[in-house]
Amino acid sequence: MNPIAMNPTAMNPIAMTTPSPVAAGTDADAYTRRWLASGEIAHTTLRDGTRIRYVRVGQGPALVLTHTVRTQLDLFQRVIPLLSPHFTIYALDLPGFGWSDLKPGLPKDEPTLRAALKGFIAELGIARPILAGESIGATLSLSLAAELGDRVERVFAFNTYDYRPGLERSNLLASIIIKSVRAPVVGPVFAALENRTITGGIMSGGFHDPSSLPADLLDEYARVGARAGYSTASRTLLKALPSFVAARARYRSITAPVTLVWGDKDWSTPRDRAGVEAAVPSPSVVTLERTGHFSALERPQAWADIILAATKARAAS
Repeated sequence: MNPIAMNPTAMNPIAMTTPSPVAAGTDADAYTRRWLASGEIAHTTLRDGTRIRYVRVGQGPALVLTHTVRTQLDLFQRVIPLLSPHFTIYALDLPGFGWSDLKPGLPKDEPTLRAALKGFIAELGIARPILAGESIGATLSLSLAAELGDRVERVFAFNTYDYRPGLERSNLLASIIIKSVRAPVVGPVFAALENRTITGGIMSGGFHDPSSLPADLLDEYARVGARAGYSTASRTLLKALPSFVAARARYRSITAPVTLVWGDKDWSTPRDRAGVEAAVPSPSVVTLERTGHFSALERPQAWADIILAATKARAAS
């Protein structure tokens, strides 16, 4: 059953259906409330007991937004206001990210996160969604579309994260830190060292213009990163990158229309992109100039324009 429909505080335009799955006294949604002008911040529980935080806002066809590595639904704070007049948007924190349940000891590989995304859509009763994601969110959108077949309307995959070494290409700092985090002995120590400065240094390599990363969003990432168990969950994800690479083999089963979008300064190489484009059946391909890996923050208007143009064209045909 849709938890929003059962929300006893529905008169509040921004309300949670259940208490936040974080430490007592922590206002998990404080940052999101600052940019979300309308809609709801809510939680739903998957069949395995994992609680997922999400935002629902807007009206129209269902559009599910799935975020990148080391981010959360707030990545889409500049995209959502542009798209909410046209779509009912669902943006979620994947398990182990943001303010959803961490469960640091459980897998964060592609099949596990794909199952969580599928469960999220099922729990909310979302029929024939449009799937749009960035980075691992793009990979999950594609692999889930392969699984769901005609139960998906279409897919927009921005800067897929299905190649190695991935995040290590961001810059020298990222290469050193990520390699160390993955290491078997010192890995937990390096994972626990993450702070605002390190996170910002690594993420800056994902932008053509690093000033596109809002300082207050970086503060939020640091606040989330201080959650007990977060460093363990992050390390688990980084060690699972081969499963995202393997997910590319699933793309050939996709039946929904797909638009692949690349930032011209993304971490992927021309060979990586060609491999994805060959794996997806007859995709439309767009390249954004002066754009890095985190295109939802750097080029939000382009994000919205690509989705609106493709959906309007399909509706007209």
